[in-house]
Amino acid sequence: MTTTKTDVKDSGREWGAALGFVLLRLWLSMRAIVAGIEKYSGTATSDAPVSIDGAVNTYGLTASTSQKTYALANHHGIPEALAGKFQAEPLLPGFALTFMDTYLGAILVVLGALLLVGLFTRITLFLMGLVYLALTVGLILIGQDAGVAWLGTHVLIVAFALSQSRYSGCLSISGLVGWCVKLVRKRG
Repeated sequence: MTTTKTDVKDSGREWGAALGFVLLRLWLSMRAIVAGIEKYSGTATSDAPVSIDGAVNTYGLTASTSQKTYALANHHGIPEALAGKFQAEPLLPGFALTFMDTYLGAILVVLGALLLVGLFTRITLFLMGLVYLALTVGLILIGQDAGVAWLGTHVLIVAFALSQSRYSGCLSISGLVGWCVKLVRKRG
């Protein structure tokens, strides 16, 4: 069997598309993981005595310092600045707000991790798109147009990734499992 220039071009295009899908998958997974982890962030403040000329002052002067921390107890799926607006919106059911506030961080981390390793890629992308769609509906209802556009961009990226999902086996656990199954069948 001979290889033609067209075969080489097609092979190069396939590799380019596959690597492009890997980049999409990695970007979307990092975006979800980091956004999910940020849902667990908080601020710890402390007061420390002020030093004057290298010695602790005797006047009781203190300086407040704050530091970003991460803890399960800090979780807020819905930003505190928007919580009141969401609660005042009659079209948003209370159970949905409670669910998102309780589980959004974990959902984003789990979906991002699954996408990162390439496990259940198509289902994960679809679920990620649904999460972004649900968040978009909430932002539409409270009039956060900039957030709507931002999330719309995420939905488009997820939709494009789904359209390219034929390359989901490239550099993924699913692809490795598929390769192993083919190898066993060949030998069997």
